[in-house]
Amino acid sequence: MQWFGGRESDNVEEGSSSGGGRGLFLGGGALGLIGVLVYLFTGVNVNGLFNSGQPDQSQQQNHKISSANLTTDQRFASVIFASTEDVWTSLFNDMSKTYTSPTLHFFTDGVDAQGCGFASSATGPFYCPADRKVYIDLAFFDELSNRFQSPGEAAKAYVIAHEVGHHVQNLLGLSAKVDAARQQLSQTEFNKLSVKLELQADFYAGVWAHYVQQARSKGVVINRADIDSALTAAHAIGDDRLQQQSTGHIEPDSFTHGTSAQRAYWFKKGFDTGDVRQGNTFGKREEDSL
Repeated sequence: MQWFGGRESDNVEEGSSSGGGRGLFLGGGALGLIGVLVYLFTGVNVNGLFNSGQPDQSQQQNHKISSANLTTDQRFASVIFASTEDVWTSLFNDMSKTYTSPTLHFFTDGVDAQGCGFASSATGPFYCPADRKVYIDLAFFDELSNRFQSPGEAAKAYVIAHEVGHHVQNLLGLSAKVDAARQQLSQTEFNKLSVKLELQADFYAGVWAHYVQQARSKGVVINRADIDSALTAAHAIGDDRLQQQSTGHIEPDSFTHGTSAQRAYWFKKGFDTGDVRQGNTFGKREEDSL
């Protein structure tokens, strides 16, 4: 994967917290995942969709990062983030809409996400709809490589593109619809809705990769081997695989992100088609037979 020298995003900041704010719900409940291991790849911090108060920000100062002060991992993430800005700005223009970029927020150990509460690094990357920020402790990249056996820059890029996919959902009003439905569904039924939300974010990540390959984003180049690496990452973080690894058994009713096969299917469909209109995971689930 080629990225060095590509445009870096201006929408990057950092800030960490030692605690405070609302506790992030781990396992069961809002996200329906079993234990911290399964929760490591959250996709979206759904806690922020349903919680209205403000966390205590007194222990955290957020500030923009100068390009000259970026680490290699931060620079990589910033370039990939910029490529999502390029792709989605173009696609929103095609839909006669305006794309407004989220902010990429780096943190270490813990962070107070405005509107979503306190999160530790164990949470993994997440998107907070309330403040339109993608949060990531870059130590997760080591987890992705070592614990999930998904090494390589393309796997890392997939993670970032997936989180941005949740921002796209937010801009298109899908997150608000899920929020409204939450109050009317049982936990099992809401988990099924959460799976659809996550699979669509996987699809949007694939759409991003499709257009990067077509050079709609300057400075980032991906090839077929990179797509295979991203597919490996999508497969590695399916609910069924993670539950089997962490608990020794699988509980489909608790799935909130989709099976390994489903996640890989929707990412590949986004990559193959590049057609935003074909990402309606909320309709008939064509991949149910996988």
